[in-house]
Amino acid sequence: QVKLVESGGGLVQPGGSLRLTCSASDTIDNFVSLGWYRQVPGKMHEVVAVISSVRGTTYGSSVRGRFTISRDNANNAVYLQMDRLKPEDTAVYYCNADMKIWGQGTQVTVSS
Repeated sequence: QVKLVESGGGLVQPGGSLRLTCSASDTIDNFVSLGWYRQVPGKMHEVVAVISSVRGTTYGSSVRGRFTISRDNANNAVYLQMDRLKPEDTAVYYCNADMKIWGQGTQVTVSS
């Protein structure tokens, strides 16, 4: 089974940027849908962004216009460019493939 590993999280000031990377252990060519989700302790997973070969690209309402998801089949990776970060973006961010495979998550903290 393909494994997903997230990286790129960390501490950033409000208004700053981060780029998350989801690296797959094998080809991602066959995945229809690749996405980023986030979770805050005590709350359910929230959809951040999804890129689908069938439905195109969708974003959660709270990040639309600030975050950009992209897919790189040649390097078996999915990226999440996060700009104009806000404290409420603080969460553990997870990568997902076809709602079947999850990474271990990477912490993003937005704080001054």
